[in-house]
Amino acid sequence: MTLEPRAKENRREEIAAYVLQQGETRIDALVQRFGVSRMTIHRHIDQLAAAGLLRKLHGSVSALPSGIYESLFRYRQTVASAEKSSLARAALRYIAPGQVVMIDDSSTSHALAPLLPKIAPLTVITNSLASIQTLTGADEITLICLGGQFHPTYNAFIGHLCETALPALRANVLICSASAARNGTAYIQDAQVTRAKQAMMAAANNRILLLTHEKFGRSALHALAPLTAFDAVLTGAALPAAEACALIAAGVRLHLIETDIL
Repeated sequence: MTLEPRAKENRREEIAAYVLQQGETRIDALVQRFGVSRMTIHRHIDQLAAAGLLRKLHGSVSALPSGIYESLFRYRQTVASAEKSSLARAALRYIAPGQVVMIDDSSTSHALAPLLPKIAPLTVITNSLASIQTLTGADEITLICLGGQFHPTYNAFIGHLCETALPALRANVLICSASAARNGTAYIQDAQVTRAKQAMMAAANNRILLLTHEKFGRSALHALAPLTAFDAVLTGAALPAAEACALIAAGVRLHLIETDIL
């Protein structure tokens, strides 16, 4: 039986999520777990390795370190979900009824989407398919969807069309996230995602960055912006006190948010 393209993408995401959870696993174990041929597993692993998610070894596969795993949207949704929900609720204080709100493709910002109808009316601009689906049909939400090429890995529309649409728009506030933060700078793994988020930052009057605390000290490939470029950086209260103090001393408008127990 031949799988449709979306079914193949789903299987790739399931394989990636499994390897990311295990850290490292044998090819034979993947064949047994997913009930497919070695050739099929090797093809999916090759594609995931090319996307920078996994490393293919002799007879096995491992997850790459640092913030690289952040690119897989479905996996991101399962990580630090309680902290992301708490950050999203804290972000509501920066939004007022009647405003234009922009939210990026991150799973952290997506946690805000179900909360936005509570403070409607709002105009919401986003490139996130998950947030679009959440807000479609919501009362008093005017939804503006950014164009571009759809990337299943990010569950978002990115690329040239997305980037060129943004200069014609203006938002009161941008809610966004990043893959990592190190030495006072926020980083993103993918170049196209980086350019889209930088265009969003340029199109917003106020920029609010939501980062779960474990992202501090990590690395990713592309610099997004200095943390001082954001009007507020919200992170979990579990961030070590020494690191929080250093960031505040460097001029970062850091706010530590207690994580609610879900």
